[in-house]
Amino acid sequence: MPFTPPTRFNMAHYFLDARVEEGRGSRTAILTEGGALTYAEVQARANRYANVLRDMGIEAERRVIIALEDGPEFACALFGILKVGAVAVMVNPHLKLDEVEFFLEYTRAAFAFVDASSRASFEQAGPATQHLRALAVVDDPEFVARMERESPLRENYPTHRDDAAIWLFSGGTTGRPKAVLQTHRSFANSTELYGKGILAMQEADVTLSVPKLYFGYATGTNLLFPFSVGGTSVLWPERCTAEALFDRIERFRPTVLVSVPTMIGLMLSHPEAGSRDLSSLRLATSAGEALPPELHRRWNETFGIELLDGLGTAEMWHIFISNRPGEVRPGTLGRVVPGFEARVCDENGRALPDGEVGWLWVRGDSRALGYWQRLDDTKEAFRGEWYVSGDMVSRDPDGFFTYAGRGDDMLKVSGKWLAPSEVEDCLIQHRAVGEVAVVGVTGETGLTEPRAFIVLSGEAAARLGAGELSKPDLAAELRSHVADRLASYKCPRDIAFLDDLPRTHLGKVDRARLRREAS
Repeated sequence: MPFTPPTRFNMAHYFLDARVEEGRGSRTAILTEGGALTYAEVQARANRYANVLRDMGIEAERRVIIALEDGPEFACALFGILKVGAVAVMVNPHLKLDEVEFFLEYTRAAFAFVDASSRASFEQAGPATQHLRALAVVDDPEFVARMERESPLRENYPTHRDDAAIWLFSGGTTGRPKAVLQTHRSFANSTELYGKGILAMQEADVTLSVPKLYFGYATGTNLLFPFSVGGTSVLWPERCTAEALFDRIERFRPTVLVSVPTMIGLMLSHPEAGSRDLSSLRLATSAGEALPPELHRRWNETFGIELLDGLGTAEMWHIFISNRPGEVRPGTLGRVVPGFEARVCDENGRALPDGEVGWLWVRGDSRALGYWQRLDDTKEAFRGEWYVSGDMVSRDPDGFFTYAGRGDDMLKVSGKWLAPSEVEDCLIQHRAVGEVAVVGVTGETGLTEPRAFIVLSGEAAARLGAGELSKPDLAAELRSHVADRLASYKCPRDIAFLDDLPRTHLGKVDRARLRREAS
């Protein structure tokens, strides 16, 4: 059942203060390379952040940007913002100057917490900072000293359960990101339904994440979910690589790994994958992008750890369709998380029978208020209780959903629908392919044709560098690989090789950029 909090409800109490009140203040809340923080220590530091905001005149409902690396300061700043009733705006700390300017202008943030990695771009933002009262550099000695002078005590602002708590950003791959206004209620609801109901989070759990905290998927699974039960979150600021991930799993012994398909592929390609110690894990999750069935199969063969693929959106905050422990069907997203309802519809909103591909509609108490300054988009996406996703899916008679692709990524080739994920899954089975993205481009005939962008595996890249392979020959081999397995209209008309796939601010493949480069 959906979780209905009291009318006056502040999620900082639900996720943090309640643990101290329960007598769990001495439990380890955060683990880092430099040490550990208890729940009582996180609470005291969050209160200091709240008092800094109070001193700066930041009132309830004002927007405050967090552009911090993963670490204790991120968590404490987030809870501090929530404690004063302000709204947290989480952004990638490695944004370029023009992106920083966009977020400052769009959000009209009154305050920003940054660190050394993001300081320069915020200081150079110029006119975009007109609404910004102050910039706090959390690792600057002056700010550190100021925090020590602040009181570790603070009463939370009595927010309404439906007040905006955090602005998330849509993970679409076209245009500027849209701010999704999510409420205090939403975060508690998804935690109860998915975090506790599906993942069965418990006090003994230790979580470790590939995506960083500014991404709502990680905010939940690697911070809020463990905090809701007195568990432990492992935080580390460095860019994630397969080697670094294996090292930290062996060092911190997490029980839950929060991952994405790209890193799953990199882990499987690591030369020592089969010998690394992942025995502490009871499960792993995958979300953010489609998980190719081939990667899921190889994961099971290599690691033997349950991998729960699922689907969530910023508009519903977290995952609402998921595989479940003991009920995993590779190649599917799983079933609807109890407490949510989902259906597959045609373009007119009529429910489609099982087996047909259509638009995903979902409803539940984690639905966002809407998009900031995007009324037309809000009316299109939020229809009464329902959120109309841009995702296309199908459902089988057992209630398992299969992902077909984003509606704006689906291709009409030779009069037939083509899901890029199907071609991508076929290509990833070839040992020369490390990563792949397929998009539609307009050919000389004016018709849409699939084009594949490929990042070679380490072995193939080495052979290419040694002159043992040529790109034209490899492209022909890959096209033949697809032609032997899929219908002819699904075969890429062209294959391009890249050193890396372009990414959006959330780390997803930037398909719009690939389409522009291909045109």
